[in-house]
Amino acid sequence: MSKILITGALGHIGSKLIHSLKPGEFDEVRMIDNLLCQRYVSLFNLPQGVKFNFIEDDICTVDLDKYFTGIDVVIHFAAITDATSSHDKKDEVEKVNYLGTERVAEACIRNGCKLIFPSTTSVYGVQSGIVDEDCAQVDLKPQSPYAESKIRAERLLESLGKYKGLKFVICRFGTIFGTSIGMRFHTAVNKFCWQASMGQSITVWRTALNQKRPYLGIEDAISAIKLIIKNEIFDNNIYNVVTTNTTVGDIINIIKKDITEIKIELVDTKIMNQLSYHVSGKKFEKHGFEYRSNIEQDINDTIKILKNACG
Repeated sequence: MSKILITGALGHIGSKLIHSLKPGEFDEVRMIDNLLCQRYVSLFNLPQGVKFNFIEDDICTVDLDKYFTGIDVVIHFAAITDATSSHDKKDEVEKVNYLGTERVAEACIRNGCKLIFPSTTSVYGVQSGIVDEDCAQVDLKPQSPYAESKIRAERLLESLGKYKGLKFVICRFGTIFGTSIGMRFHTAVNKFCWQASMGQSITVWRTALNQKRPYLGIEDAISAIKLIIKNEIFDNNIYNVVTTNTTVGDIINIIKKDITEIKIELVDTKIMNQLSYHVSGKKFEKHGFEYRSNIEQDINDTIKILKNACG
């Protein structure tokens, strides 16, 4: 067994992870979150028999060495993740997503912690066809400050691994779908479920309706993290973690099975391109990982928890 520390522990993925833990899985689970999004509910009814230790603080200012001492693995979820709004707060994204990651990585080096860094398939940006981890750096075309911050953080970790001995793994997660107690609704699938459930028009980027994009079920995200820790996959590599590649049109058709009356509003955004691409997750499968999330079931589950909220 080992001790783990989770930054941004109360967010969409972090809250799912901490609520999935079982007694004896880890010796201790330390959680750091600044409660900026006030997800207090993520701490409600945590599994009994698990040694949790919650710290309300900010990775950008806290003395990380105080909490990283004795930790085996750090899972670094803390980040500003809304790609669209990141255009309006570039300085904050730089501070949290890049400089914050630098502080976390340096603290890992000083304290001998291994690091799991969730990046994003958004780093691929404007592509066509099938893309994988062998995509050259010069061909990565991030379309938002959020994606730019993630790719810069990836390069930072690679440098720290090469020159300072940091042990890490980078997971380029597809857009998350599925429910958690701390879930967010600004990413595509969950946002569409919210809008449809509330009787609102589903807002779709004007160029995106028939474009294929990568998505990741939250259960698969949790399983991937646990596999990495269990099998010690800290090989300083990058892995795409993607449950499915599908179009917005297909997602809307799934929602229509539960909510038949749907209005679609095409909108303009700074994050638009005309290409459709498919992100391969086969490299991670070579470690024995199986993708098991089902986007149709997760959409149904999301709508089910919202169904009595409107009308």
